[in-house]
Amino acid sequence: MAKDGTSIPDEEWERFLRDAEAGTPGAPEEPSARARMVASRLAEEPGPPEGWRTHRPPARSGGKAWYFVAFFVLVALLVVALDPGRVTGWFGADGGSGDTAPLAAESERPTGPPATQAAAERPTLDDPFRGSPAAAWGDGVAALSLPAARATGWMSKAQVAQALERSRDFLASSNLDAGALRGVRPEKAIALINPHQKDVQDYVAAAFGAPGAENDPLKLFSRFAPSKVRIVGDVVKTRGRITYREGKRGAVEVTADVTFVYPVVRAAEGSDEVARTIVRREVVMGWDDPAKIITEQGTFSLVSYRSDTANGGCDNHTGYFVPKFAADRAVGGPSEGDAVDPYDRSTSMDALLPEGGGTGCGIATRL
Repeated sequence: MAKDGTSIPDEEWERFLRDAEAGTPGAPEEPSARARMVASRLAEEPGPPEGWRTHRPPARSGGKAWYFVAFFVLVALLVVALDPGRVTGWFGADGGSGDTAPLAAESERPTGPPATQAAAERPTLDDPFRGSPAAAWGDGVAALSLPAARATGWMSKAQVAQALERSRDFLASSNLDAGALRGVRPEKAIALINPHQKDVQDYVAAAFGAPGAENDPLKLFSRFAPSKVRIVGDVVKTRGRITYREGKRGAVEVTADVTFVYPVVRAAEGSDEVARTIVRREVVMGWDDPAKIITEQGTFSLVSYRSDTANGGCDNHTGYFVPKFAADRAVGGPSEGDAVDPYDRSTSMDALLPEGGGTGCGIATRL
């Protein structure tokens, strides 16, 4: 009986036997017992073995792992969005490399000081910001971004935009201009101050004529004595914020809170030791309504100004910053006052310079 269950007729079976006995050409031959055994074994065996190059797609695993991956990615993105400065510090953008990518513009007060792991690296003439958080800060005036202008007080949107631009011009002329840094009188900056603001004009005249404790130009302007030191390179690192609001009598008050980092070297030929002077300034400029205040077009009135300086000279009233170098610090006595990180912008100026606070020079935790 065939495996498919059908029967062979008797007539066909008898004809098969006769042909086989007579040796009829072309007659089918009955398989031998060994042939039948081999055929039966082959029929029972599985298919041919899989080749060594044969590809078998892997079975799909469950999707739970992807939920965990997505969760951690979302957490990382949230951390970057909330505190990009801290994340940048994880990857070494806190100084120590001349090609460090600059941080994004500061849009609000940081939550803490920048990282310190590169502070032990010493600056060089080729890399004057090495070992400093300022290595990741922007360059000069280009790093001082302006907020979007909107109509405020007596000014239209376009007038506010112009006031912001001129306020930044004052910061550049008084703290970044190459001539001003060499001690030249900062005429461009002075020209932006309301000429009818008598107390300020008297201060400026005295500060550049006979500087002293009360009339110190360093309260508002950055300058170095060219016979003592010179700026290394042509880059001053800056970081800060410029904001504005409506002030008294409808004036537009622009507030700049900016830290400037100046790399310097002794003026003597061949000097190669780099020091840094760090100055944080807060300047409030009032753009007054000419219908209410006597002023000149394109000028502002100084509402307030204050600064905090590291390595600019303790009790220095020469009219110039007097930075110390390693040898100077070695022979000097211990400083008195609180320890301050000059790179820490998370502290407000009110907390840094409280009313009635001490007048000691303090101690910079790093330069």
